[in-house]
Amino acid sequence: MDLDQLRTFDRIVRDQSFTKAAAYLHITQATASMRIRALEQLLGVTLFQRGRTVTLTDQGMTFLPFARRIIGTAQEGREALRRVERGRIAIASLRSLVSPLITEALLRFQQKYPSVDVVVHEGRQAQIAAMLHERDAEMGILCWPNIDPLIVDLVPLVIMRERVPLVVAPEIAARLPAQFSIEDVLALVPRVISLRWWQAEPETAAALVRLAKTSVELPTGPARRLAIKGEGVGFFVSSAVADDIEAGRLVEIAPPDFEPLHRDTAMVVRSLAALDRDMLADFIAEIALECAKVGVILDNRLATLSNKVA
Repeated sequence: MDLDQLRTFDRIVRDQSFTKAAAYLHITQATASMRIRALEQLLGVTLFQRGRTVTLTDQGMTFLPFARRIIGTAQEGREALRRVERGRIAIASLRSLVSPLITEALLRFQQKYPSVDVVVHEGRQAQIAAMLHERDAEMGILCWPNIDPLIVDLVPLVIMRERVPLVVAPEIAARLPAQFSIEDVLALVPRVISLRWWQAEPETAAALVRLAKTSVELPTGPARRLAIKGEGVGFFVSSAVADDIEAGRLVEIAPPDFEPLHRDTAMVVRSLAALDRDMLADFIAEIALECAKVGVILDNRLATLSNKVA
């Protein structure tokens, strides 16, 4: 069984004619017939009922989806090889950081490498670790330090600290007294919004949930909308709500009895050898520029490596 036989089989089914299929495939009708006979002999069945019209037998109908699956897989494989020839980069990031860190960096990168395919996976901490472990991603952006037991040999390139402010809708903030406590806040909102930003939840965030009448755990988008409508209070990473705070849709509050929170994240690779790929190193450098805009850089190994190369 070969792909030419399967393609000929599929084309005859589509055209319901050996003659039309042969013309489409730029082969003779005799060649088309020979391919189908060989395929039928290999399978031990008759695939077509031949006559004034060409129709599939029950065996041919059964075999058709499998033949098309093989053809599709072969086409996907060829396309994957073409992408490798053009160049391909695959990275994985925490969902909350894809937009603030990767969007602008990707635009600049593709101006320099317009023909390179870029794949950006998003997910939670464990999913990012798994992608790195399975080599589905060459670089990952995840919480740091990594405590996932699945993968421990990660090399941090850039470590960023991002503020995690407590935010409410402006109408809620306006009703708070000048000197307010977290109890005053919870008296004005029906629930605490929990987003599980951390690998291990800080005691401050856990305490807020314990004090609340009710709590809800949501993805970032719905959680923001809930807070904007005045239906909840929650800790959000700064990059997720910076635009909302600037536009006045949300207000950061700082109860004196609740300490400020932060989240540390890192760009990581399995080995520094990954930076030997100039394309990947350039993309990482572009993302590092966005890290400096979003948070405070605690460590930047890229700068150290650049100095050593220089």
